[in-house]
Amino acid sequence: MVTDTFSTEDQQALYFSRSDTDQHLGTYGAYPFSLDDSVWPTAEHYYQAMKFADPAYQEKIRLATTPAQARKLGRSRLKRIRRDWRNVKIAYMTRAIYTRYKTHAELGVQLSQSDVKLVENSQYDYFWGCGRDRRGNNHYGQVLMNVRDKLRHEAVK
Repeated sequence: MVTDTFSTEDQQALYFSRSDTDQHLGTYGAYPFSLDDSVWPTAEHYYQAMKFADPAYQEKIRLATTPAQARKLGRSRLKRIRRDWRNVKIAYMTRAIYTRYKTHAELGVQLSQSDVKLVENSQYDYFWGCGRDRRGNNHYGQVLMNVRDKLRHEAVK
């Protein structure tokens, strides 16, 4: 029987913040990439813009001066989020992360050379992160590890 309310931190994992601008694992890092005929300043800009079908609003998000501003625009309830968003959001996050690592080869090498489990350390996000009790889905960490596996596979070819 488990008596601890919170899961313990995995000592073999690397915990990081998706909003850390100073490191390559997060979505806020300023590593621009070209995707869908536009240059995106960060993965956060791309992800937030893809929530919407309106090209003008996507462009407004793309031109946001910071990833935090892009996130705020993406969370606006004044615009309707695309109906299929729940079904496609992991695919769009994966596209952004994969393209960023392919664009910035030195980052791709860093990611490929890591062997640790990657965990997005968010207290409040149980979908993308591990949550306060470390029992979240960690989908963002999974995206990174899947991209890492794909980069490794491509390097072998």
